[in-house]
Amino acid sequence: MNTVANTDLQALEKDLLHRIAAAADETALEAERVAALGKKGAVSELLKGLGAMTPDERKVMGPALNGLKDRINQAIAARREVLKEAELVRRLEEERVDVTLPVRPSGLETGRIHPVSQVIDEITAIFADLGFAIAEGPDIESDYYNFTALNFPEGHPAREMHDTFFFNPKEDGSRMLLRTHTSPVQIRTMETETPPIRVVIPGRTYRFDSDQTHTPMFHQIEGLVLDEESTIGTLKWVLEEFCKAFFEVDRINMRFRPSFFPFTEPSMEVDIQCDRSGSEVRFGTGDDWMEILGCGMVHPNVIRYGGLDPDKVQGFAWGMGIDRIAMLKYGMPDLRAFFDADVRWLNHYGFRPLDLPSLARGLSS
Repeated sequence: MNTVANTDLQALEKDLLHRIAAAADETALEAERVAALGKKGAVSELLKGLGAMTPDERKVMGPALNGLKDRINQAIAARREVLKEAELVRRLEEERVDVTLPVRPSGLETGRIHPVSQVIDEITAIFADLGFAIAEGPDIESDYYNFTALNFPEGHPAREMHDTFFFNPKEDGSRMLLRTHTSPVQIRTMETETPPIRVVIPGRTYRFDSDQTHTPMFHQIEGLVLDEESTIGTLKWVLEEFCKAFFEVDRINMRFRPSFFPFTEPSMEVDIQCDRSGSEVRFGTGDDWMEILGCGMVHPNVIRYGGLDPDKVQGFAWGMGIDRIAMLKYGMPDLRAFFDADVRWLNHYGFRPLDLPSLARGLSS
């Protein structure tokens, strides 16, 4: 009986070792392990039979079966290592990386801040240093805030200066519009804040106009100061300090010319001295003049529309095109390119993401 049993064990061992060696992957090897050593595996079934044997038979078959079990486990472990090594070689071959290729730069290296965003940050940094807060308002406005409250009476010719985008009339005949300037925020600020008021108002504005220096959507920023003592002298000082800081020059000459805006009285256009003899405009030197903004003392009617008393408070306001002064400062010849979404243009004129404007180290350094 023992001789037959030993012969059977040898045949079983040979068969199991052959199947283990032939396992092509981890899944197949696990299947062979279960078939040999699992709860109902061939070796496990033989081990269950030890209890029915005589003591003498157990003395022979016990060590033989346990030895078989150990050898099968060793064969499985050895085959598993071979398969892992083969899998590693295969992955290294398939997932090979050419380490001689240049590393792709990160988004912080390739990304660029649009010049308009950069200039808005520069302007707000300057005025924040002068004690101004930021105010904002909706792009879609009513006729009241865009015109009437800013001293544009119904039928006034000054309304024709603004080529306005109107929405379809409502049932009551009123029409909403895309704001033509950021000035409506002046009224909204006066309605919600108590003087003294010192705010700058950046934002998008819209007019039906398109050429090399005009686009249907453009950006403006304006300032508003209301208190009891503001004068034209204060206005001139604020604008001079802004222009020196923005164009990064030590001195600048400014020229104030009489003009007309319905919401200011008196109203003025501001020119700054420049040199246009070369390929770029230089400020703070030269014999030329260039108009950059409009300003004036806030009209008493506008103060009244804002819910304040013009006999108790007075102030000044100014406004300028952000896109235009960006063109002047950074030498961009065509305003339409600002909105073409051309990555090549943005790579050339854009700013690095972490180069935040700072008066301490220079706005555009």
